[in-house]
Amino acid sequence: MSATGPQQLILKPWLVLACLALGMAIGVVQPGLGAKLGLVGETFVGLLQMVVLPFMVSAVIFSLQRLFHEGGSKRVLGRLVLVFAAFSVLAAAIGVLTLSVIQPGAHLSEAELVSLGRIIGSELSNTDAAMNLHGDNAAQQSAQTVQAVALSLIPSNIFAALAQGDTLKALVFSLLFGIALGHVPNRIALGLTQTLDTVYQTCQTMMRWLSYPLPVVLVCMSASQIAKSGVEPFQAMVNFVVAVAAASALCMTLAVLVIWQRSDSSLRQTLHALREPFALAIATRSGMACMPAMMNTLAERLRFSKTRVELLVPLSVSLLQVGPILFFACATLFIAQLYGRPLAGLEWGLLLLGSILAGLASTGMSGLLTLSMISVACSYLELPFEAAFILFIAVDPLCDMLRALVLVIGNTAAVAVICPRPLKI
Repeated sequence: MSATGPQQLILKPWLVLACLALGMAIGVVQPGLGAKLGLVGETFVGLLQMVVLPFMVSAVIFSLQRLFHEGGSKRVLGRLVLVFAAFSVLAAAIGVLTLSVIQPGAHLSEAELVSLGRIIGSELSNTDAAMNLHGDNAAQQSAQTVQAVALSLIPSNIFAALAQGDTLKALVFSLLFGIALGHVPNRIALGLTQTLDTVYQTCQTMMRWLSYPLPVVLVCMSASQIAKSGVEPFQAMVNFVVAVAAASALCMTLAVLVIWQRSDSSLRQTLHALREPFALAIATRSGMACMPAMMNTLAERLRFSKTRVELLVPLSVSLLQVGPILFFACATLFIAQLYGRPLAGLEWGLLLLGSILAGLASTGMSGLLTLSMISVACSYLELPFEAAFILFIAVDPLCDMLRALVLVIGNTAAVAVICPRPLKI
């Protein structure tokens, strides 16, 4: 979803940060007014969540159907699935490892913990969770069994899952339905394909509409949170951004090394070839917008098969969400650290699985819609996410850029692995 016209100004990082600063000032100077403005933020989050399921279902089914119907796709399906799975697990593992080492949410002052606790406390009254941000009272959640995890993914009634907003069950249905639809003849599937495309485009339009009042929403949300908690929670997010940046740098370094080895070019040539997609990822923060540059880098500069590249780059951008997966793993573990919630045994596996599923569910999403998918990974560990939403919004201009960089460079590496090595000249 590319931004045009007024939306380009609305999504500018400097404007987002300026609106957050204005909201903070209102919350400090006029806390009574700031508290009343919270209704605007709650309404906006509700509208945002309303778009998630139809957007995800249409994007996943449409992408898988295209995978099976585009020429030559079946010949590379096995390798594609293996590489996509390996890259997804690696991205999640790097995020978990980096956050475990840096621990940005585990070394906060008592004042920061109390302030964050006030934010969480205002949300806990509407949930069944019983946790706070003080280690002495942090409830230890029992690990879910493998059987419970499996059952949580199987939608016995897809209409009930959609009605209840069960993202994971809707995702599993979308995957299975998309694969089955790929085996239906085009002449029969055409009507449904056009319908899915219509739903997808409609959701994009709704997201564009929701982005227009974003500056006002950010002012209201930040004013409300500052009125309740002060500025300390936002200071805690500086360490989180540093940790995400470190994890992203590690991911991109490994991706560059993979491309270098697969292309049989020199390291200098590889880095030079990647300059265009790297710069576009920073400028646009959109994997879709970077696809032409990725194709040019792989096919023209690094001499991979143009036919394979033109098939695999769109599929990788649609289905392999390494940037969001890395971010979701970091964000979920950060929330666990804020709660003083140690993970053990199966919970580490649940964190990896939840991050990967959240990444897959975020197919086609960007910005605030992507942030809402953190709740998928948090759900397995029974960590409330809604209360921390404003904290992630505060740093999303930087995190969104890092997600885009990891997605573009990481997916370029994945395509390089799936394609045959280029012929030497």
